[in-house]
Amino acid sequence: MTTHGDPATQPGAPAVAARAGSPDAAEDPTATTGDESLPAALGALRAAIGAARFPLTLPSADPARRAATALTDQLDDYLLPRLARLDAPLLVVVGGSTGAGKSTLVNSLVKARVSAAGVLRPTTRSPVLVCSPADSSWFRQGELLPGLTRRNEPSDDPRTLQLVTAPALPPGLAFLDAPDIDSVVDANRALAGQLLAAADLWLFVTTAARYADAVPWELLRSARARGTVIAMVLDRVPPEAGDEIAAHLTEMLAEQGLDQAPLFVLPETWVDGQGLLPERVTAPLADWFARLAADAEARAAVVRQTLDGALAALHPTVEELAGAAEEQLTAADALDERVRAAYRGAHRTVEEGLRDGRLLRGEVLARWQEFVGTGELFRTLEARIGRLRDRLFAALTGRPAPAAELRTAIESQLVTLLRGVAAEAAENAYTGWKAHPAGAALLEPELAHAGPDLPERAERMVRDWQRGVLELVRAEGGDKRFVARTAAYAVNATGLAVMIAVFASTAFIPTGLEVATGAGTTVAAQAVLQAIFGDQAVRTLATKARADLLDRVRALLDEEAARYLARSADARPGPETADTLRRAAERVESARRRSGLTAEGPAR
Repeated sequence: MTTHGDPATQPGAPAVAARAGSPDAAEDPTATTGDESLPAALGALRAAIGAARFPLTLPSADPARRAATALTDQLDDYLLPRLARLDAPLLVVVGGSTGAGKSTLVNSLVKARVSAAGVLRPTTRSPVLVCSPADSSWFRQGELLPGLTRRNEPSDDPRTLQLVTAPALPPGLAFLDAPDIDSVVDANRALAGQLLAAADLWLFVTTAARYADAVPWELLRSARARGTVIAMVLDRVPPEAGDEIAAHLTEMLAEQGLDQAPLFVLPETWVDGQGLLPERVTAPLADWFARLAADAEARAAVVRQTLDGALAALHPTVEELAGAAEEQLTAADALDERVRAAYRGAHRTVEEGLRDGRLLRGEVLARWQEFVGTGELFRTLEARIGRLRDRLFAALTGRPAPAAELRTAIESQLVTLLRGVAAEAAENAYTGWKAHPAGAALLEPELAHAGPDLPERAERMVRDWQRGVLELVRAEGGDKRFVARTAAYAVNATGLAVMIAVFASTAFIPTGLEVATGAGTTVAAQAVLQAIFGDQAVRTLATKARADLLDRVRALLDEEAARYLARSADARPGPETADTLRRAAERVESARRRSGLTAEGPAR
């Protein structure tokens, strides 16, 4: 076997060795007061991560969810329990590719068949943790990796942790045989990553045939970024190619900034009847671990380096989460704006329809001309004559009086316009969301159309507006004595005239070619109304009625837009998510620097 590095004095990296002899190496790094302590800061960060949501379908959403889950797992599985017990046994997680011989190596190091090994894959379906009998109580308490159920026997459930004791393993050191990092089983791969993030030291096992594979190097780079102490085992190396392969792997480690990781080369060999490797093959690695187990300061240095590296890596990862949270808010705002723009356009269409006189065409114009041209307006302003005329007209013709037909025509014209603009706005909003990845995921087919009860709500709104116009005439009509004297007939006639004025491009009753057939009576009617109520009063009534109608239209369209906005609101993360995450990460980083875990020691 070939060994690179000096495992007797270098369990991980120079930074570890440099601090190993420090008299403070085994002291609690969280000896701060109040809420400024490192555990308190980590607790606040965990709460912030747990509250963060990334519901909108964006390219950054899935990575952010995975990162949030990984951070939460690492906080629960490793950082918080390890900070609480720096003197707990050193956990060595043995990880690597399928068929690398991890289980055989663990069995050989502890001199007992504690983890299943064989040709079937995956061999390790649930993780196996082997420790000294003296350390068993610590691992059974479940503070480390609390999400895994402790068992004494093997299990196919990846969420269980089989605990095994090995008398040959010295106290202070434990091995965890993790599932394959490239397992064909998704749950096993995910668990392998979770366990590696909970390692004080990662013993990475690869083979002469697999050492250049991409997946292991991705995890190695991730472990290096977290500051995890790493040791390498190159297994099953043909004797004639040992030096060449080891040299190449050493070059690759140097290229990735891992040149300080100890490298152990195990040649191809046989296993005995228990499936264990010969002691002469594993002796250098076993001796390295034995010296580490016997040196409390060296173990503390490994723990401190890995712990400090993991804490330092939190800040950039949380910053990515904060950025993803901001993208969620930006996307939600963009979706809302597309909806609001669609319904603002609908409101503008109604407003333009009131301004350009298009609502005076067709049935409304015909009924208005009939109402004015037949003298109905004048007669309805005289209560008694008007009341008698209404009865005679209905009796002789079998149809409502012109005033009632005009009011119905106004209602129908408005409802038709509202149904049209609502349908167009719904279609525009649907198209806008469909073109956005986050919006497309929120759509349902019925959103492409106006609400099914829109016609009823539109009719109710128009009738309410018409009643409001009449109340406005009663409350603000010029000669209150005239209104009182002529009662409902004067109010109704004036109200109809005001409604028509709302539809006109001018401030009052329409003039021009469209009403040429009734121009004479229109002018006369206007003169009568102005004489009774005053010119400015009628204009004021028309202006207020128009504003009231537009307000009611806006409320109706807002109800339609709410079908979209409610969906985006449900998917919208909290507005403070990004700031909360950043503040929590800054607090952790500040506490970390004061803790004494870093090389520069506590702040003075």
